[in-house]
Amino acid sequence: MAPFWPTVVMEEPVCLIDSEEDGRLQVRGEAMNILEQIQQPVVVVAVVGLYRTGKSYLMNRLARKKTGFSLGMTIESKTKGIWMWCIPHPVKAGHTLVLLDTEGLGDVNKGDEKHDTWIFCLAVLLSTTLVYNSIGTIDNNAIEKLHYVSELTEHIKVKSGSSDTDESIEFMKVFPSFVWTVRDFTLELLLDGKSITADEYLENALKLKTGTSPKTDKYNMPRLCIRNFFSPRKCFTLERPASVEKMQRMEKLQDADLDHMFVKQADEFCDYIFNNSKPKTITGGLGVTGRMLGSLAETYVEAIRTGQVPCLDNAAESLAQIQNSRAVKEAFEFYEREMDRWVRLPTDTPQQLSDIHAVSESQAISIFLNGSFNDQDQKHQVELMKRLQAHYEEWRQNNEEESRRVCLSIISRVFASVEKAGREGYYHRPGGYSDYCKALEKATEHYHTERRKGLLVSSEEVLREYLEMKSGEDILAADSFLTEAQQKAEAERLHQELLERNRRALEEKNLIQEQQKQDQEQSYKQNVQQLLQKIEEERKRAVEEHERVLDAKLKEQRDLLQQGFNEKSEEVRREIERLKEERRKAEPSSARQVMENIGSAVSYVPVLAPFGAVISLLGRLF
Repeated sequence: MAPFWPTVVMEEPVCLIDSEEDGRLQVRGEAMNILEQIQQPVVVVAVVGLYRTGKSYLMNRLARKKTGFSLGMTIESKTKGIWMWCIPHPVKAGHTLVLLDTEGLGDVNKGDEKHDTWIFCLAVLLSTTLVYNSIGTIDNNAIEKLHYVSELTEHIKVKSGSSDTDESIEFMKVFPSFVWTVRDFTLELLLDGKSITADEYLENALKLKTGTSPKTDKYNMPRLCIRNFFSPRKCFTLERPASVEKMQRMEKLQDADLDHMFVKQADEFCDYIFNNSKPKTITGGLGVTGRMLGSLAETYVEAIRTGQVPCLDNAAESLAQIQNSRAVKEAFEFYEREMDRWVRLPTDTPQQLSDIHAVSESQAISIFLNGSFNDQDQKHQVELMKRLQAHYEEWRQNNEEESRRVCLSIISRVFASVEKAGREGYYHRPGGYSDYCKALEKATEHYHTERRKGLLVSSEEVLREYLEMKSGEDILAADSFLTEAQQKAEAERLHQELLERNRRALEEKNLIQEQQKQDQEQSYKQNVQQLLQKIEEERKRAVEEHERVLDAKLKEQRDLLQQGFNEKSEEVRREIERLKEERRKAEPSSARQVMENIGSAVSYVPVLAPFGAVISLLGRLF
């Protein structure tokens, strides 16, 4: 049973990123503490746009609240930095929706273009859906105000080191989907006299101009960036919500007070975001939880503070270093707590201890896999396997020792009368041996009852060791009532009893060893099964990411051909071929390496060493 990961319910937004007095960006501790508690996957929706365009209202509506993010009904920009609101996702169970409301771009009172650029870049880096909010129409003026997209390649790197290849594919893989919301829209959606959709309206606005003049290049640049970096793209046009007088108190208005068409359009926008925004990932479909998102935010902001360009590869490497060791620690500590909570030594059977271990280990593996990130060669999972196995072995040995102690205590009690009679010489008399045997048999039956019919670990072995010392050979020899032949027959019977006790003790030992082997085999299966499940989820996301980019590039190639951009179309064709080649190379199953790595880990356990070697061999043949 996998652990339940609760989300954090915030009553109101908090500031995630703002500026210090010297103007340098900083991540706020309160927001980090909240993200630290979120171990669910996150869907991150960020809104950007010029100040005083109603961004905060849209985010409050996504939170299904009237108030929260500051609306501000004056010409002053209210939101400073990036504010965060985490809520349970309305559609995706087990996910947290993280809403990011950003400081309005282009505030004349602030006059810090570089600051605006970094706020825009951080919104792109952290989100899975980027909402760009504007007022009026999507014309050249509106697109020019979105010039920040033209600067993304200067302020964000996907891969560390230099690269001669076009990075547009890499950017599209990791950048969020793009939603343009046009507020106070009053035009009819017509093109050449025909009705068009809002999406067609956006795509038409993003068409390129032919020519090679500086003016044409300037016109095309932001459009090329939007087309090259963001897919899918979506557009919503929203009418004015209410009269100017009413809009000055938007926080107090109910839907009935607003224009019904605006309410319908706003609801369609929210439904689209809820149903289409994807969980946050990093290149290759690697999933991100809330606490990982916090680490990413700190990594990106620290790069900006130190004058570097945020790099996704470096951020992923840093995230792996932070998360994997921590995941091992938290998973192991959980296992320790669960074993301490449920195990009472000695257990009635080895199976009972095994069952508690199996459940605790399975949950610990889930905790590790949920908290780990890009665990190369399963290095940290192997470490966890070894620690869990070693700790379970301690429990198993302690259980056996405690069981022996209890068995010895039972023996001391049930054989007490036999011991006392022996010390007093009661059995050293004619006919005493028969009485001694009867007393031993009665005490042995009592022992079997006390030890719960052989359920305690090593109970037969403890009894064997005791009775071996109490064979009664001296009593037998001293019993003159028995003939020589009877004494020989009795000695043979004692010998056969000894053999039978040895057989039962050996059988008990073999059962314990078999249980140990089954535990370790189950441990291997748990680790492989859960790991392969996570890898398969990541593989599916990576395939979806790849197919999304490929489909976008194929569409882009068709559009460029139709518009007469033959050279650009050929460039996109080469990108498409490169994408297909990447997919071809990625075809071999990752299960092969997983089995080899986990098989190697199993080989560290002596009883399973041959089993681990077989698994590694199977991995190489997979």
